[in-house]
Amino acid sequence: MGLFKSLSVVSFFTLLSRLLGLVREMVIAAKFGAGASTDALFVAFRIPNLLRRLFAEGAFAQAFVPILAEYREREGNERAKLLIAHVASLLSLLLLIISIIGVLCAPYLVYVIATGFKESPGQAELTTNLIRLTFPYLLFISLTSLFSSVLNTWGRFAVPAFTPALLNISFILSSLYLTPYFDPPIMALGLAILLGGIAQLAFQIPFLLQLKLWPKLKWRPNDPGVIQVLKKMAPAVIGVSAAQISLLINTNIASRMQTGSVSWLTFADRLMELPVGLLGVAMGTVILPALSVSVANKQDGEYQATLEWGLILMLVISIPSVCGLIALSEPILITLFLRDQFSLTDVSMTQVAFWGYGVGLVPIVMIKLFAPVFYANKDTQTPVRIAIKAIIVTQLLNVIFWMLLPEHIKHAGLALAISGGAWLNAILLVAGLRRDGLFVLTNKWILVCRDSIIAAAIMTLIVSFVSVKIDWIASDSWERAGLLLVVILLGFTVYTVALKFLGRRLKDILALG
Repeated sequence: MGLFKSLSVVSFFTLLSRLLGLVREMVIAAKFGAGASTDALFVAFRIPNLLRRLFAEGAFAQAFVPILAEYREREGNERAKLLIAHVASLLSLLLLIISIIGVLCAPYLVYVIATGFKESPGQAELTTNLIRLTFPYLLFISLTSLFSSVLNTWGRFAVPAFTPALLNISFILSSLYLTPYFDPPIMALGLAILLGGIAQLAFQIPFLLQLKLWPKLKWRPNDPGVIQVLKKMAPAVIGVSAAQISLLINTNIASRMQTGSVSWLTFADRLMELPVGLLGVAMGTVILPALSVSVANKQDGEYQATLEWGLILMLVISIPSVCGLIALSEPILITLFLRDQFSLTDVSMTQVAFWGYGVGLVPIVMIKLFAPVFYANKDTQTPVRIAIKAIIVTQLLNVIFWMLLPEHIKHAGLALAISGGAWLNAILLVAGLRRDGLFVLTNKWILVCRDSIIAAAIMTLIVSFVSVKIDWIASDSWERAGLLLVVILLGFTVYTVALKFLGRRLKDILALG
């Protein structure tokens, strides 16, 4: 399967999952608004979600995929399957122990990650109960991510790309049908997280059995491949999860702010995950196995062509995405969330957080493209050093924005600090790749970047002018959705036409893959 075709498959199912994610946030916002109960839910979910990034799709995948690809290319499928069995056995035991510890230590975790909840005993108790209910999700989702990495290595991208949609479906159904049976109702969403994790793992099993990739548990932690994965994974834990670690620290800070701050930041972050997931995650998923195979086979020409294509495609899509999202942030948030328990105040507070995250969209996507390059070349040290610097800068920016911003929008400073750290991370990654000779800087992508910025600026001016002429609040939900779709399509048309006048055709750019 060609790179662009693979990327298209992953992007389609990722888009489906992200759209369901938006529906999920719309349902949660309508049912619960942005208050103490949603703050408790999002804090409780943050811990297993962070550990998922550490043990599964983040650090683990980046360390495991290159090694698995090398084993498959050089030693054959049977040896690769044996490695999968050994890794799955070790990971299962480790995650089971961590899950048990997490459930037992739930009250203490609340006071570590959300110290501001101490002043609200009811909220602290609710968060504790939600953590106990959601923490086992870590076991199921981490094994799901392990098998997603396996399926991706075998070139089966569609199933892993669709799998996350099941969590969103679980959220939606639980919000609509289970909340009346729980007291407080928000506990139904805690159950939704656990059920979603089980559903995602169960969904992949038939496809693994079909490919004869479902492993029998075999305890051999001294397997050279397992040891190699662990060695590569240890530093990658920090390298891949820098943004998540900063997000966890920011959650603690937000818990000390006005009620609703955690929820506003979470809703804004979820909205940003649409373009990040659609392009960044999809591209990283497709490119990491391709780069790993090129490195294993010493195909330098194919390696450089793959990397350059990924960068150009990332620029052409992410630059107009960030411009359009920021320009249309208010109508987007009004269309998605303004109903029932979610007020205009919640919209405006989420919007400023969204602006803070928005300026970091391009570097976040760049990180998801460039970090795998180091891991494909089995270098986990450089991304770690860069990530540590990014975390330090992010927290320094937190302090600066805390002092400079007005009280009612201090939560936006937390989002802006994340973006600042992402920019530093991305710039240092590019510099490191050039220094190590892993990326050849050409004028081609610089010129494409210039043309994309010009076309995106033209698009932004036009969609902003059209948007301010529409009374979004006076329109009903369906009218808002229709008008928003028209404005988005107008922006896409303007951008592609502007690119064409500048001598760039999207069709030609996509054909590079």
